[in-house]
Amino acid sequence: MFVLSEFKDVVRTPPAVFDKKLKVSITEHLNSKLANKVVPKVGLCITLFDIQHLEDSYIFPGDGGAHTKVEFRFVVFRPFIDEIIIGKIRCCTKDGVHITLGFFDDILIPPSNLQHPSRFDETEQV
Repeated sequence: MFVLSEFKDVVRTPPAVFDKKLKVSITEHLNSKLANKVVPKVGLCITLFDIQHLEDSYIFPGDGGAHTKVEFRFVVFRPFIDEIIIGKIRCCTKDGVHITLGFFDDILIPPSNLQHPSRFDETEQV
């Protein structure tokens, strides 16, 4: 369900945060960039786990920010096929059943994937 995924990226640190330690500003940047985002073919990124490698920073002409190559690992929610996950029903609509896992609310089970026989009652919304 949860895995560590390795990433590589070039992080730009603006001059306004040069007073912070480099690792702290890079951690803040990576969390704001990837946390709570779905990366295709990877999964839902939860939080930065660790920074494995920082290369030297470079400042390019015309840009006051420091550019640093970073290798890091992120905690990623990536369920495997046929994995059983326990969640709570958030609501039912004619489009299907909306499920929440607590940290992730955007799960929709379409009517075609529900057990047969099943039907939706408009008056009771179930």
